[in-house]
Amino acid sequence: MAAAKKAKNKSSLRSAAKSGRPEVSINNRRARYDYHIGQTYECGIMLLGSEVKAIRDGRATLGDSYARVDGSAIWLLGMHISPYSYSREELDPVRPRKLLLHAKEIDALARATAEKGVTLVPLRLTFVRGRAKIDLAVARGKRAYDKRHAIKEREAKRDTDRALKGHRD
Repeated sequence: MAAAKKAKNKSSLRSAAKSGRPEVSINNRRARYDYHIGQTYECGIMLLGSEVKAIRDGRATLGDSYARVDGSAIWLLGMHISPYSYSREELDPVRPRKLLLHAKEIDALARATAEKGVTLVPLRLTFVRGRAKIDLAVARGKRAYDKRHAIKEREAKRDTDRALKGHRD
């Protein structure tokens, strides 16, 4: 039984690779620079058909987006999805979108965001088995000196990598 299941998974992966459709992944690079990232959750997102097509074309940005807990639901605010060029619908590109999580996860996120200085930030938008998923992180804002320290570490690592690479030649 397990061997049959593995074979089915491999064949579905091959068919996705044969379709020639590139893997869609929209990242929020700014979030890792501006926030200390805590626990992450993978959650679904409610979208309309033309929005899904626009995301598959790579016409979405997570730059200024964040999430809020509102009662028993979580809403993603500030995510921009450009209108799909072949769609008849006129949608607001930055409308609030509902995120799909289990009730226990929503409660945990509500408790986490009740703390001062903690927010929910989307890190990445991908498609998993044809469904749009958002990686949502519990994040705490960085101070200016934290950012300078991160830049300094990154530059030091880059310099050592360059020195080692040059040393090997």
